[in-house]
Amino acid sequence: MTSASPTRIPEPTTRYRRTGQRGINTEMLSWLFMRASGVLLVLLVLGHLFVNLWLDTGVQRIDFAFVAGKWTSPFWQTWDLLMLWLAMIHGGNGVRTIINDYARSPRTRLVLKGLLYLASTITIVLGTLVIFTFDPCPAGADPSLLPSICK
Repeated sequence: MTSASPTRIPEPTTRYRRTGQRGINTEMLSWLFMRASGVLLVLLVLGHLFVNLWLDTGVQRIDFAFVAGKWTSPFWQTWDLLMLWLAMIHGGNGVRTIINDYARSPRTRLVLKGLLYLASTITIVLGTLVIFTFDPCPAGADPSLLPSICK
């Protein structure tokens, strides 16, 4: 039986040199984005829940007219847009990391990430369109079917 040489583990304070890698470290930027967007998302979601569920009469007041009235304000449009974009990019980045960790073949990884990017892009584009083109009072609609904010 031959004895293998023991593996030497460097001290934790040892600084490693980056070999053969130049330019931007995208994985580090991804890691930093996940931390920053996570903190911002917590604040946005807690603010969203506070305004929608706790103020006034709470959840009983949430209906079509409530959302339509909220989206007449550029502030709430921007708030919801930021929440949508950050949540989709944050979640997509997390799923991308999982795909990189667990997909064994490069082809599977390519297909899964392609589907992820497609689904994320479609959701972001459609969500953005809904937030900015939403019209609760369409022209020519039956007035009895319109919400109270249209009268």
